[in-house]
Amino acid sequence: MSNLYSSFPDYWQMLNWDDLALRLRAKTAADVERALQSAVRNLDDLMALLSPAAETYLEPMAQLAQQLTRQRFGNAVSFYLPLYLSNLCKNDCTYCGFSMSNPIKRKTLNEQEILAECEAIRAMGYEHILLVTGEHQQKVGMDYFRQNLPKIRPHFSAMLMEVQPLKSEEYAELKTLGLDGVLVYQETYNATEYAKHHLRGNKQDFLYRLESQDRLGRTEIDKIGLGALIGLSHDWRTDLYFVAEHLNYLQNRYWKSRYSISFPRLRPCVGGVQPASTMTDKQLLQAICAFRLFSPEVELSLSTRESPYFRDNVVPIAINTLSAGSKTQPGGYANTEKQLDQFSPYDERPPLEVAKALLAKGLQPVWKDWDSYLGR
Repeated sequence: MSNLYSSFPDYWQMLNWDDLALRLRAKTAADVERALQSAVRNLDDLMALLSPAAETYLEPMAQLAQQLTRQRFGNAVSFYLPLYLSNLCKNDCTYCGFSMSNPIKRKTLNEQEILAECEAIRAMGYEHILLVTGEHQQKVGMDYFRQNLPKIRPHFSAMLMEVQPLKSEEYAELKTLGLDGVLVYQETYNATEYAKHHLRGNKQDFLYRLESQDRLGRTEIDKIGLGALIGLSHDWRTDLYFVAEHLNYLQNRYWKSRYSISFPRLRPCVGGVQPASTMTDKQLLQAICAFRLFSPEVELSLSTRESPYFRDNVVPIAINTLSAGSKTQPGGYANTEKQLDQFSPYDERPPLEVAKALLAKGLQPVWKDWDSYLGR
């Protein structure tokens, strides 16, 4: 499949949202049982596992997912923390607290403030960092990254980014500055729904954003993250099926990179919209298990958007990457004044408390999983 198209957007245009939504809802109990019994699962199996028919099979799905997770990742759960560098943004998005139309105080960290954040994060025990900014090419673009990534990198053993989509050569340059991976969420794979929520700015360009992972894959960067913002479209099941199509495409074409999937649900924020579709906790567990059964080697991540109860009980089943103690405002670790949040975290427990809960479940929190002398 990957050899027939120059990029995922080309392949995406061959997929019909409505047809796939109908196929997904037509799946039966027999389809789900067939998927559970398959030794190697394909996209059709994944569709069955995401379908309403699979909701009554949650227990066997969870048991298989846990078995595959332990086989691939052992008892390790890797901890990371987002470091918000700026909330400046030139996009107007209905669901984000950083949207340019929101009347919040804007802040971009300078070198001294960044170093203070790094020290505070290291004091929490973290070695894996995710750099996050609003999308503002002029003030928080390549010049800002060139200046600050070399200062951040020595403090951590792994450094990832979640920023505006960049050109392939820009990703390649950041890789030389120590970048290990990039997370780019499409928000929704439904172009019509996407247009309703992206009102101004470069993020209106649906296809350019959709090609971000292709541009990353060409650099052979270590890790590429993808996902959909659950609740943004009217049909979360079909959105997640498109995530699986995207993952399958990337794994076949850019096989030198590792992949991670996140499952963010809409959370409250300044000026934010209400979810267009609602996913229950059981349905989120169903989706997580479905992806583990479809792709046993992919990293599955769960953020502080979810409740402590949900995280404590679901992480042991299928999650192997976790954030804890997250602050979604620039400077939030060295300065606890809350006024610049992108969204409101649900699990606000300190990292060590989350780690203790995982230890009680027989899991091993991992703050650092490799050293630079081992090579990249």
